Amino acid sequence: MAILIDDPRWPAHGRLWSHLVSDTSLAELHRFAAEQGIPRRGFDRDHYDVPDVSYDDLVAAGAVPVDGHELVRRLIASGLRVTARERRGR
Repeated sequence: MAILIDDPRWPAHGRLWSHLVSDTSLAELHRFAAEQGIPRRGFDRDHYDVPDVSYDDLVAAGAVPVDGHELVRRLIASGLRVTARERRGR
């Protein structure tokens, strides 16, 4: 049971972003996010988008740093992954 975070490497809105996920449950993910002051609007179906300036604080709070491939692998293994097809509503 872990909260995982990948490196801030995804550009949008003039900054870099990380993905924050749980390898166990969305309830665990939402709880961690709320405890860290991450707004719910940052949630995107199976992950939170978090700005690069939050990365170190989230790791200090217990998020486990992993690379993007490991993050996706563990998200899929958890059964929480929302596929691109599901995002498109097909």
